Amino acid sequence: MTFMIKHEYIHDGIFEFEAGGRISSLKVAYHTSERPWQKDDERKVIWICHALTANSDAQDWWPELVGPGKLFDTEKYFVVCANMLGSPYGSSGPSHTDPQTGRPYFLDFPKITVRDIVKANDLVREHLGIEKIDFMVGGSIGGFQSIEWSIMKPEVIEKAVYIACGARVTPWLSAFNESMRMALEADPTFRGCADLKGGEAGLRCARSIALISYRSYAGYNATQWEKDEDCLFAGRAGSYQRYQGKKLSDRFDAYSYYYLCGSVDSNNVGRGRGGVEAALGTIRTDCTVIGIDSDGLFPVQEQKLIASCIPGARYHEITSKFGHDGFLLENDQLTAIIAPLLP
Repeated sequence: MTFMIKHEYIHDGIFEFEAGGRISSLKVAYHTSERPWQKDDERKVIWICHALTANSDAQDWWPELVGPGKLFDTEKYFVVCANMLGSPYGSSGPSHTDPQTGRPYFLDFPKITVRDIVKANDLVREHLGIEKIDFMVGGSIGGFQSIEWSIMKPEVIEKAVYIACGARVTPWLSAFNESMRMALEADPTFRGCADLKGGEAGLRCARSIALISYRSYAGYNATQWEKDEDCLFAGRAGSYQRYQGKKLSDRFDAYSYYYLCGSVDSNNVGRGRGGVEAALGTIRTDCTVIGIDSDGLFPVQEQKLIASCIPGARYHEITSKFGHDGFLLENDQLTAIIAPLLP
């Protein structure tokens, strides 16, 4: 089986962050199709933007859609996915070593915005010698990146699909983010910054909060009812929350999570551009926007607004009982919409 191959880009120079601060030798981890990109390559480029706690190996977290012979065929196309800044999967962030101290940055890393993430990923594109991205797709926070990239580099992206995302962070979403940060801060080991295990209990709690926002009433009721009709106390859903919290803490650190939640709060395509509608109106990419009928984190009115403001954009809606996570689970519906759009 052909797998996507991991690479590392190291920026030769100083990287300036939108909110202030700078670092040298910025690193971005990224995965590509196995066969390297050539200057005269005839393959079309598909760029996948990943969500909050995922990584650049899209074949790992979207296995039904990415790989040889699948929707995003890694042999037919040159498929790229870059790891977000702030993530612990190889790109620069709070878990990386501060050259001034020899220890992880922890909370001293510069604040990260969505525009910083796109700026870093575009450096990877330039490094690879890709002049045009034929097709870009992103769900959730990946959708933030895709929209922002379409505005920042209108000449680069030919087609794009934005899934289950918004053009500006809502108070509802920001409240979830703050609740998760509060959970991290309530763990006394988090502020101590002794090592990257700091805040582990807080991270598990934060993940539990996030999971509720990702799923739905119907989704939980479909999977987490007690099997014993006569049980004295319900515990199955609680056990599931604890399991998912530990599952994340085994592969992620609290500091990266804290920063990535902060980057979500920066999402506002209209900042400095005359507002959201005006900014979306400048997009010239051929766009398709997909909403999920049960998504409580990014309700469909957000995707409908995006589609209504982008000239020529199309809107589709998929049905799912799994809420926001439907973009990771409803593969047949996504394939039916996306397949006809591929180059």
